Amino acid sequence: MKTAFSSFRSMLRTVPPIVSAMMILSVVGMNLLANKSINTGLDWLALDCGILFSWLAYLSMDILTHCCGPRVSSAMSIMALCANLLMALVFFIASRISGVWGESFVEGSEEVINTALNRTFGGTWFIILGSSIAFLASAFINSFLNYGIGRLFKKELNFGEFAVRSYVSTFIAQLADNLIFALLVSKVFFGWSLLQCFTCALTGAVLELLFEVVFSPIGYRISKRMLSERGYGVIVGADNRV
Repeated sequence: MKTAFSSFRSMLRTVPPIVSAMMILSVVGMNLLANKSINTGLDWLALDCGILFSWLAYLSMDILTHCCGPRVSSAMSIMALCANLLMALVFFIASRISGVWGESFVEGSEEVINTALNRTFGGTWFIILGSSIAFLASAFINSFLNYGIGRLFKKELNFGEFAVRSYVSTFIAQLADNLIFALLVSKVFFGWSLLQCFTCALTGAVLELLFEVVFSPIGYRISKRMLSERGYGVIVGADNRV
């Protein structure tokens, strides 16, 4: 156990602070914004504002897989998930503290609005549990699928390789994330049908992939810079031999 924890810490040390911040911010942000649904005007398309952050989590994983390998990417995903659970606990404690939110000062509706805000930030256990399981599973899928596709290419990193690896792994991982969450939470607690679960998972994955397509040039430039910095070439080589 001690050796495993030491290895886990060593992997986390290889992650640049900016990428760590991107991962943690995106995971915390997408779970908080998931509380607000998006009115798409279509009965078969269910989306939430979490998509504004979810693409960043997967782009960060793609960057880490390119530069540090799938194990480091997976380790960082676990760290980000732990940070999100910690923040969920802090939000829950804050929701139980006696007091009022600034936005609740609406004459005649203070108690209703304050209760709604407390419940929003306090979270619901089955949503937090479902989203955590879905994210963890999709993080491993994304990292190792990205790495597996990369083994089909030459070692030199170019945008074409980065794009193919990122787009394929992101779409499949996002589909898995959405579908697992829909089956664990939406179907069980909200009575969704299997068709609704799959349809919403698929359409959500397509939209989230579009974010990846738009921002992948930035991820590619970050990857190139990381690989050019001293030490990252050694890390990638060591990881690829495992």
